Amino acid sequence: MKTRPVARRVAQKEIGLFFASPVAWLFLGSFAAVCLFVFFWGSSFFARNIADVRPLFQWMPILLIFLCSALTMRMWSEERRTGTLEHVLIQPSALWRFVFGKFRSCLCLLLLALISTVPLPVTVALIADLDWGPVLAGYLASFMLGALYIAVGLFVSSRTDNPIVSMIASVILCGLMFLSGSGVFTDFFSTSTAETLRHFGTGSRFSSITRGVIDIRDLFFYISVTFAFLALNVYTLEREGWARLASTPRQRHWRAGIVLVIANLILANMWIEKLPIPRLDVTEGKLYSISQPSRELLRQLHEPLLIRGYFSGRTHPMLAPLEPQLRDLIREYEAAGIGNVRVEFTDPSLHPEQEREANERYGILPTPFQVADRYQSALVNAYFNVLVQYGSEHVTLSFSDLIEVRTSTSGAAEVLLRNPEFDITRAIRDVLYNYRSGGDLFTGIDNPVELIGYVSDSAQLPPQLQAYKNSIEAQLQRAEDASDGKFSYRLIDPEAQGATVARQIYDQWGFTPMRTAEEADHEFYFYLTLADEHQVVQLPTGTFNPGEFRQALDSGLKRYARSFNRTIALATPAIDPQLREHGLGGPSFANLERALARDHRIVLEDLTDGEISPEADIVVVTAPKQLGQQAIFALDQFLMRGGTIIIATSGLTVERNNGGLQLRDWSSGLEEWLAHNGIHVQRQLIMDRQQSKFPAPVRRGSGDYQFNDVRIIDYPFFIDVRRDAIARHAISGSLPQVTMAWMSPVDVERRDNRRVSKVLWSSDRAWLGDGANLMPRSNSDGELQPWQRPAGQARASFDLGITVQGRFDSFFATPPVSHNGENLVARSPESARVVIFPSNDFLSDQVLTAQVHASGTQYLGPLELISNTIDWALQEELLLNIRSRGHFNRTLPSMERQAQFSLEVFNYAAALTWLGLLALWHKLRQHRQRRRYTRELGL
Repeated sequence: MKTRPVARRVAQKEIGLFFASPVAWLFLGSFAAVCLFVFFWGSSFFARNIADVRPLFQWMPILLIFLCSALTMRMWSEERRTGTLEHVLIQPSALWRFVFGKFRSCLCLLLLALISTVPLPVTVALIADLDWGPVLAGYLASFMLGALYIAVGLFVSSRTDNPIVSMIASVILCGLMFLSGSGVFTDFFSTSTAETLRHFGTGSRFSSITRGVIDIRDLFFYISVTFAFLALNVYTLEREGWARLASTPRQRHWRAGIVLVIANLILANMWIEKLPIPRLDVTEGKLYSISQPSRELLRQLHEPLLIRGYFSGRTHPMLAPLEPQLRDLIREYEAAGIGNVRVEFTDPSLHPEQEREANERYGILPTPFQVADRYQSALVNAYFNVLVQYGSEHVTLSFSDLIEVRTSTSGAAEVLLRNPEFDITRAIRDVLYNYRSGGDLFTGIDNPVELIGYVSDSAQLPPQLQAYKNSIEAQLQRAEDASDGKFSYRLIDPEAQGATVARQIYDQWGFTPMRTAEEADHEFYFYLTLADEHQVVQLPTGTFNPGEFRQALDSGLKRYARSFNRTIALATPAIDPQLREHGLGGPSFANLERALARDHRIVLEDLTDGEISPEADIVVVTAPKQLGQQAIFALDQFLMRGGTIIIATSGLTVERNNGGLQLRDWSSGLEEWLAHNGIHVQRQLIMDRQQSKFPAPVRRGSGDYQFNDVRIIDYPFFIDVRRDAIARHAISGSLPQVTMAWMSPVDVERRDNRRVSKVLWSSDRAWLGDGANLMPRSNSDGELQPWQRPAGQARASFDLGITVQGRFDSFFATPPVSHNGENLVARSPESARVVIFPSNDFLSDQVLTAQVHASGTQYLGPLELISNTIDWALQEELLLNIRSRGHFNRTLPSMERQAQFSLEVFNYAAALTWLGLLALWHKLRQHRQRRRYTRELGL
């Protein structure tokens, strides 16, 4: 008979005994069932609408505690109870071989249990764009953590002869190791202490790996702790053969040896934590590592760049786990900077001088967070800011710039770093280019800028705004003193002198009196505007925080300064303020304006004067309405001079009306000009079975009455564009998904000296609708009636975004009369471009707000698309590839309820099938063993 290694024979014996017990199948089945239940029900996978398996791994550390305790509870305790432990102790083989054999058998069983959950990521990958990096990292973390728990369980089992006691003690010990690094325990300590405790917590290191970052320090921690408990297991068994009161050299050597092993493992973990060991980022797109564009930007540094993190010792529990992630990313900038990047981290509340500098020089103030523990609820003023400084230029990032919050269907908030590399790299770009342009903001301003504040008398203001007014007046005076005559300010009381100014600002900008929630009948004004001889820009006041004012002022002044920022001429429809309040008059684009203003200088263009600002590098026209000859001439001549025009237009628009949606004709005035250039937009709307969600008003009939409800539904007018419908184009190639709302078909003629490129298109399951049924209908039972494709109309794919580049001929033979026949450019150079998106509404505030309600997070897809388009047109591709690397932008496709139920049933069936295969394997294994024994015995 062949002899096999002891460890292998022990492992095979234990696996056979495990599967011979019905309790084993109960544990494996329960583990699979609980994992599936938590994934589909506990975390509401389909309602969550994110294409990842993060909910599975969020609960895995807790589930593994019970699974591993169940796997190990009888391993040594049963040997003690039946008296076979003495037989093991007198074997000539070393005890560690028996320990390793049992450890090996438990690892095998753990692996079989984890395999039962594999259908989950496979299912997600089949229906959506799954990032496999965090999934594989999650299974690696689960295996490593499970191995640690098994080692703990084996040690506990060797100390008792009762399996139930072994299981309970293992659960308690493993639970304590998990809790030591969790927020439940660390919230009682400062951030620095909490961070130290997280190094000892098994769950905190687990979450670090499952997000897709494999750190050697985390793996070494799991391996070393596993080895330590296995060593304790061997030591415990070794002691069983010792005389109780004796102290022999062998016993002393064993005690000293085990102490040295554990001490060395502790010291090794402390030493390796200090080493600059690179992390392996396995996420698609390297979400947690700086990319090549960022590294190329750092190579342009010629002076030291400072990146300083301001993090408080006590902060909000949801922000605390994000701080080490942000620290790690910032340190990568330091490593990539090769001596030109200096990184600092500080807690301003512990250093008064640094806090004063942060407040006064950089405008960084603590943010009040409400935190609660078991005993009380308190307000904590905490810092979570990043400063980027180069020479005299600086940019600050607050927590609202760095994080993304997604609200689940249960109301719980999921907080993650949004896209920190994009924000930090953009800040580095801003300070670098500003420094190159002279460093002084006012040196780039040609025409004097004046801040005009329409502010009520102090006696009329609430106390909070009185203090805010006094603070900003001091800041404005300092800015005026430093501007060398380029900046001034004045505050006007609109209600003075018969309220003439109040009527004027209402007629001109729609400024209405403000009210506080406490004093609804008390009215006052507090509006701030920046103006030069060309344009007026309203300055945001936000939450009336004095610490944020200087940053808002500088951001506003940059619109008037000549700097590295390219100038975008943005033309949006003029809407009466009273109509805008009720969602009428056409689409509004405040979110678009704010998004573009973060990267570029924005000029709000009035095309009716027949001219486009000579500073404009690109023109963006959204929802143009009844443009006259002067406006068309301005666009035509801008194109003829080799410019780029981005147009979002259609012959239809959608607006709210009496609680519902109404389709309106929308004449842009550009129809003939577009047709002259070979671009034809049809007056219909595209509907697609590959659709996104929308909180739509639903008309419900009951008897003779009609009621309007709001439901989040799959809406075919909101086209869900996925990777298979996104071109490998600089504009769209980095987008994982984008929702295009209320789109019309567009056709572009292919002509000589033109290059036509498709950017986006619908699926091949789309069709054309007349828009008469924008609102879904429901029957008397409340069931929605699906939209039906008109009979005889075939499904097809429609273009949703097209670029046209090359030579264009002018639409005009002569300029309009007001231009006196001068300065007509008849033909464009080959650099001229037109980018067409056939919708008035996909960038509108109404659509973006609706997407926020539907997804639970700020939806940036269309804004990222238009920002990428501008960067491509301006040949500024630094940020193109990292702009869309957020965590919540991988969403699930639209699915029928029956399809969702079928997928859930499939996963339960797959888990049962796997258990059935294991049972069949066990039966075949037993049958082979019986045949071998029979053959060896000669029976």
